Amino acid sequence: MINREGYLQKIRPFFNKDLVKVLTGIRRSGKSTLLKLIQQELIADGVPTNQIHLINFESMTYANRDSNSIYKELVSFGADKNGKLYFFLDEIQALNGWEKMVNSLRVDLDCDLYITGSNSKLLSGEMATYLAGRYIEIPVYTFSFQEILKIKQQKNIDRSLEEDFKAFLILGGMPFIYDHELDESSALEYLKDIYQSIVLKDIIARHSIRDIELLERVVIYLLANVANSFSGPNLVKYLKNEKRALSLETIYNYIAYAREACLLHLIPRIDVQGKGLLKFQEKIYLSDQGIREAIYGNNERDINQILENVVCLELLRRDYKVRVGKTKEKEIDFIAEKRNHKIYIQVTYLIADQEVARREFSSLAGIQDNYPKLVLSLDQFDFSREGIIHKNLIDFLLQKDWV
Repeated sequence: MINREGYLQKIRPFFNKDLVKVLTGIRRSGKSTLLKLIQQELIADGVPTNQIHLINFESMTYANRDSNSIYKELVSFGADKNGKLYFFLDEIQALNGWEKMVNSLRVDLDCDLYITGSNSKLLSGEMATYLAGRYIEIPVYTFSFQEILKIKQQKNIDRSLEEDFKAFLILGGMPFIYDHELDESSALEYLKDIYQSIVLKDIIARHSIRDIELLERVVIYLLANVANSFSGPNLVKYLKNEKRALSLETIYNYIAYAREACLLHLIPRIDVQGKGLLKFQEKIYLSDQGIREAIYGNNERDINQILENVVCLELLRRDYKVRVGKTKEKEIDFIAEKRNHKIYIQVTYLIADQEVARREFSSLAGIQDNYPKLVLSLDQFDFSREGIIHKNLIDFLLQKDWV
């Protein structure tokens, strides 16, 4: 089991606090492992093992159970115990009515609650109503490149940094791949299985979709267009060329379902001068680039798109609020903000000539504030100019702090 210290640091301050700890993220991103790591820490701190109860709602044991019966089970578990109870409820979105049950447990018992879910809307609707101000959400992402290198170091694997990074661009960061040292072929098969599980369980079954083939066409279109602006009308036109018809409303619903399943992120675009959000101009980013390679392929060919996706995920992992920037006719790949800090970022594969340099640096040159402005590429030479910092992208990913 691989320790994920960065996430534990976020969760520890809330041990034994009257807040429901909610871990959300794409399937197999490591949420269940984090629950085990939390249990280990609590036991090391003196919590008796018989005060801890774990339920995994993906187990067939709980397939036909309702929230009332689960509530009674947990109350019964605590009936003969003295002291605080610790409940770990894994993939809780599979249980209908779980929101009210969790709130009742918090009110009726002296307990510390940890829940996970593979649904980005876990904290909307009824959950927000029942637990307003009583929960803390910790989004869980797949492994960062830093984490992968730590695993390599722990296992004494002899590979160059360049080989590791290339594998990361192709296979992404799903923890199981690195925990079990899967080769590329096995890793891609594993990623296909994850994709099918997301589509079947979290999208098709959850939303009762009948035209599965058409849904998959839409999802593959989104995979192909990672790091590109999304346009509903363009997707309608694409499907029409494929001799298929789908309404704009249904397309937006399918995209919403894919977002809910934590498969993708839509990053909004903001006008740098006007400060306002620009409607219908989001860009698509995936929760793991390895899934794209497994289902669509061409990560190496589409290297600029993949590098941009990698940077977007790293910003999200580090709790930045991420936007795409627009200034007159130019685009800024990312405007990332956290507390009182802001970074402007351009991402490109290589600064191959003066035209590329002019394009990447000029997008940042017109910004008048004094926040850091970075151009990231895989070049080994420093092309910094006019107060704009050029940095090797791998070095950027491995840098502990950017502030």
